Amino acid sequence: MDKNTLQVVPLGGLGEIGKNMTAVRQESGIVLIDAGMAFPDEETPGIDLILPDFSYLREHKDELKGIVLTHGHEDHVGALPYVLREFNVPVYGTKLTLGLVRSKLKEFGIKRGDLREIKAGDRQKLGGFGLEFIHVNHSIPDAVAVALRTAAGLIVFSGDYKIDLTPIEGAPMDLARLAALGDEGVLAFFGDSTNSERPGYVPSEKTVEATFKGIFEKAKGRIIVASFASHIHRVSQVVEAAKRHDRLVAVTGRSMVRNVDIARELGYLDLPSSMLVDQKDIGKVPDSDLAIIMTGSQGEPMAALSRIAAGTHRTVEVGPGDTVVLAAHPIPGNERGVARTINGLMQRGADVHYSPLEAVHVSGHGAQEEQKIVLSLLKPKFLVPVHGEYKMLKHHKDTAMSLGIPKENIFILENGGRMEFKNGEARRIENVDAGMFLVDAGAIADTSDAIMRERQQLSGDGMFVVVARVNAQNGQLLGPPDVISRGFADPQAENGLVDESVAAVTKTLERTAKRRITDAEALKKEIRKDLSSFLSKKTRKRPIILPLVVEV
Repeated sequence: MDKNTLQVVPLGGLGEIGKNMTAVRQESGIVLIDAGMAFPDEETPGIDLILPDFSYLREHKDELKGIVLTHGHEDHVGALPYVLREFNVPVYGTKLTLGLVRSKLKEFGIKRGDLREIKAGDRQKLGGFGLEFIHVNHSIPDAVAVALRTAAGLIVFSGDYKIDLTPIEGAPMDLARLAALGDEGVLAFFGDSTNSERPGYVPSEKTVEATFKGIFEKAKGRIIVASFASHIHRVSQVVEAAKRHDRLVAVTGRSMVRNVDIARELGYLDLPSSMLVDQKDIGKVPDSDLAIIMTGSQGEPMAALSRIAAGTHRTVEVGPGDTVVLAAHPIPGNERGVARTINGLMQRGADVHYSPLEAVHVSGHGAQEEQKIVLSLLKPKFLVPVHGEYKMLKHHKDTAMSLGIPKENIFILENGGRMEFKNGEARRIENVDAGMFLVDAGAIADTSDAIMRERQQLSGDGMFVVVARVNAQNGQLLGPPDVISRGFADPQAENGLVDESVAAVTKTLERTAKRRITDAEALKKEIRKDLSSFLSKKTRKRPIILPLVVEV
């Protein structure tokens, strides 16, 4: 690269929700904007977390100068422990963001960590880049946008934002500073697209206050509120409502307990110790005097609310008289889990409040009119929509075009798509590898598509295990093979199918013996091929087939 060239490489967050990570590279080095994760879905069975594929950073490990975090949500900081295991670089973030990160690193046993606190309005130098942090509103305090002064020009990353003129904490978004950057001249804007399909404006977080007021006034028994653990603003709303109605507060769910403790310690949550009830003492407080805050608003199977809905929580049971609030919209893909949780709670007699039937949640991402305001203030020459599925990126592009930004100056990229800026111009160059890293049992696992296909096949079609004893000298079958089926068919249908499968495998091994095939691997291949063909014709399914040949 020459000294006037800038490359921007999104490694995650495009064409999807979550795992936001973008590398900004010039001759002097690389700065990484955010390091987020995503949660698994039905396409990634058995996986704990999904991280961006940061092989690109490994290829340029000597160039990475530092990491800049826009805010403390998991989709922007969740991959950080895995990145810092490999790269010992400084991390810049606001007070609350680093508070959450510090706790996460401790949980992962990472003692080192050069965490550098910044605040909105600060300017820093990092690896030949000039950094400036701009206050924005979001559903967590201390969120910032980041402006980078580079060799090619000024670029701006919005982070996640909304324009909230009546925020429950802090000042409104610093629109004046965005306007000043626009007057300075913004080469490229990388803007949040999450709510780009939504017309108008997103309501203020203050609007949830009125809903909580009505719920707390009507509730006779316990009030249980489920929210994202990192949604400190929503937690604060519940705490303030509890104060007004003389209720004590209990917190349950490991991540919720941790984040509440951090927010209290750093001064972002006014929850006095006199109001706080230990989890083990929940049953000692009269129902009418208690509000419980917990995780599980997305129907996550192991989250506190999901376990309560299933009747498996250790300390909390729900029934008639209890009021439950799911204070979040379902993330795309989580609708089934959320519905299962709501159904379980209602079946146990609870009164359940949820979106969109009631205003128990407002988004932290700006809608179309807010995007127009930001675009009008920044006046970027080029726009790259980020943070969202393809349809969201496309709607953000349409909004920008309605303001007069030329179509050819707007680039919809995929993960790994590279932009190059030089002499005031922009172009796409060849992509880099940017799939995903899968975390299985706490470690980064093999990312092979074949493994995921096998897991999906197991979940859909089940498996057959074949155990055959053969003569090691001539390959003759020594007795009928054993065939074990799991997750394939109901027991009655399975019994007949297993008998037929035994016959099919016997026929295969009789044929291989005549051909004097004695190699165990070759026998396994033949068993797998013939049995797969038989089962496909018989059932139109293709289970995983695991042959075991025992040579005697």
